[in-house]
Amino acid sequence: MTDPRSDSSSVRPLRSDLAAKWCIVVLISVVLVGPSTCAAKTRHLRWEVDYRYWSPDCVEGAVMSINGQFPGPTIRAVVGDTISVELTNKLATEGVVIHWHGIRQLGTPWADGTASISQCPINPGEIFTYRFKVDKAGTYFYHGHYGMQRSAGLYGSLIVQAGEGEKEPFHYDGEFNLLLSDWWHKSSHEQELGLSSVPFRWIGEPQSLLINGRGQYNCSLAASYRNSTSTAQCQFRGGEQCAPFILPVLPNKTYRLRLASSTALASLNLAIGGHKMVVVEADGNFVQPFAVDDLDIYSGESYSVLITTDQDPRQNYWIAVGVRGRQPNTSQALTVLNYRPNSASKLPASPPPTTPLWNDYNHSKSFSTKILALAGSPRPPATHDRRIFLLNTQSKFSGQTKWSINNISLSLPPTPYLGALKYNLHGAFEARSPPESFPADYDVMHKPANPNTTVGSGIYTLALNTTVDIILQNANTLSANTSEIHPWHLHGHDFWVLGYGEGKFTAEDDDKRLNLKNPPLRNTAVIFPYGWTALRFMADNPGAWAFHCHIEPHLHMGMGVVLAVGADAVGKMKIPSEALTCGLTAKMMAANNGGHS
Repeated sequence: MTDPRSDSSSVRPLRSDLAAKWCIVVLISVVLVGPSTCAAKTRHLRWEVDYRYWSPDCVEGAVMSINGQFPGPTIRAVVGDTISVELTNKLATEGVVIHWHGIRQLGTPWADGTASISQCPINPGEIFTYRFKVDKAGTYFYHGHYGMQRSAGLYGSLIVQAGEGEKEPFHYDGEFNLLLSDWWHKSSHEQELGLSSVPFRWIGEPQSLLINGRGQYNCSLAASYRNSTSTAQCQFRGGEQCAPFILPVLPNKTYRLRLASSTALASLNLAIGGHKMVVVEADGNFVQPFAVDDLDIYSGESYSVLITTDQDPRQNYWIAVGVRGRQPNTSQALTVLNYRPNSASKLPASPPPTTPLWNDYNHSKSFSTKILALAGSPRPPATHDRRIFLLNTQSKFSGQTKWSINNISLSLPPTPYLGALKYNLHGAFEARSPPESFPADYDVMHKPANPNTTVGSGIYTLALNTTVDIILQNANTLSANTSEIHPWHLHGHDFWVLGYGEGKFTAEDDDKRLNLKNPPLRNTAVIFPYGWTALRFMADNPGAWAFHCHIEPHLHMGMGVVLAVGADAVGKMKIPSEALTCGLTAKMMAANNGGHS
């Protein structure tokens, strides 16, 4: 077992004497859980980012690795700890940044890890140190935020344990960490090229789904269930790199499963054969516990669920992850909940759980609306100081297919917004703010009458400590009778999810439906097809913050905005000069001999 406060990955080999037909290396990511006894400390990590040949789904290709690992090392810390990551870019020809997803970066906006927003890309051969405090227990992860490097495999888990004297509102005997992702055999650079091409070339559905970086392309463990004498389906050519993770458990225990989705595209559904899951955490915030048979998880979301191993101890059970929200063309990811002392190679007696129909949105909405804040959680302010409507549309610009917000497709400037705010650099981005709403007569149920859009780099400027509502409004795409799911992620803040609705939001009808009593705090929320989602947050963290669709190609195509919070306070911050040595800030600092300001 592994100390839950260890900085390194908790995944390690358990045994290798499995039946040849499985070719499964059993690995364990369970840790014993006990009260924290150590004071806050600084955890120093040294990372090198490069490309490696790897076989995530048994087909070899190039992945982005950290210290030769894919996924990157798991960070484990305790509330109050400071994380210090000295990152060396060993890539030959491209920059890199790391975003610490879900960490609010209170007082350290320069460490958020968003290229052109909070910092300059770290150039090949350069070293940059991220230093920030983790202030809240929960399940988080990190990933690349430059180009489409998350699609290339640049991600890993970040787990924050409760601090000394803190107590979580549930008990468990051990925990597992499952990082879910999707995988393509086409490189992220080729995907980027297709998305920017005229005519447009879509990336297509992923070739496989990965659990902790491991999956099987063109090989189904379910097929082995249907024909246990067949070995042809599962010749895992990649060996240990793509061998499924097995979760070894003891009967009559309670386990915490930490789930996070770093998918580039896919919305997912997870189920465990014969076992209910009790949801207790969402995006680092405790929720009212509720039991489900299966769970939808969108890109950027994280959950903790509790399972009790109260089933027949003579059997093993499937864990199944399948695609939701898109016409699936990707096989389920499967692994096994292994009741010890059963052999890990013993097939479950029942077939894997069936993923709900991809377009059963009522199933999805039913799950989302059950997520409510735990009693005693912070409640939202009763009113808002400002309300911004963001209309998500698909559009065209100079022949390219784009995604736009209020008919503007985001284009990031060469000078990081944070540097421009710090030094009040006029001309670093568009001076005109983007629209705060869209035309009242816009028909969200049909294709846009005018599909043309503009490209811009303007920002929404928010006064410090004001209450802001954002109404995310979904609409029809450029194709008739089509509207897509979009999970939106806010940097630097959590928000309350006040509600979801159908069609176009109208204050007169929908304000009265908003939940101000016990809405959940999240950092990622989904907009369903042809619907709206209402969010409220306190703009209390000065900085330049991204707010965007967490689907990687959609962000690449312009589906995001930038929020500038407390610009005057940013001007007084001490920001490391190495975060801003590009664009106009580089010229300005060179003229003034640089240095910390």
